[in-house]
Amino acid sequence: MNSCQVYFIGAGPGDPELITVKGQKYIQMADLVLYTGSLVPREVVACAKEDAEVADSSSMTLDEIHGMILKTVRSGGMVARVHTGDPSLYGAIKEQMILLDRDGISYDVIPGITSAFAAAAAAKVSFTLPGKSQSLIFARLGRRTPVPKRESLKELSRSRSSMAIYLSSADPMAVQRELIEGGYPKDTAVVIGYRIGWPDQRIITTDISSLARDIRDAGIKRQAVFLILPGQEGDPVFSRLYSQDFSHGFR
Repeated sequence: MNSCQVYFIGAGPGDPELITVKGQKYIQMADLVLYTGSLVPREVVACAKEDAEVADSSSMTLDEIHGMILKTVRSGGMVARVHTGDPSLYGAIKEQMILLDRDGISYDVIPGITSAFAAAAAAKVSFTLPGKSQSLIFARLGRRTPVPKRESLKELSRSRSSMAIYLSSADPMAVQRELIEGGYPKDTAVVIGYRIGWPDQRIITTDISSLARDIRDAGIKRQAVFLILPGQEGDPVFSRLYSQDFSHGFR
């Protein structure tokens, strides 16, 4: 028996094989599958059962989406609300949850792989390096959706931690400027991941001083994530996890 009426499902960054087994299971069980077709490939929801209603929510308003969910739930059905990446990160699920809470509809969230992690895997890089970088910040430029001043890229850059920057490829010069003004050395390594997980995926390796030029030359204006990777240069460092003199209970 399903314990919830609605499941928010992280579909991953684009590759249909990167959805979790659990996420796919609930898509297969759902009576209504709502997905954002501009960001989630149709192949991700192709596993829906034959009599399920599958709808692209790209052009829908919040009220229209909630109306479809409400109709399905009140008729005894279960809904899979499929989001790109992981629903908890820039996923706009909070406003949907507020409406579900208001109407007494139970829901659960199934996590997914966010594009920053898929980009790091594709580029074969690590966000964390022993003694160099042990923190990762998720951030974005403030544009149509503002960010608090304390969370501007310039302010966050003062930590010089690894960073994954989303939803900012429309203004790469602003990204580059704020990173440099915040304190990152200009030669800090950067990975630009474009449409990660899709057939036309691209990985561009550069540095902060060349970020704006390289993304412009590539003709990329949207659907890119920037990975800021301090400490990649210089001598390699190794964790002590597998060191012979490291005492621990578990590996």
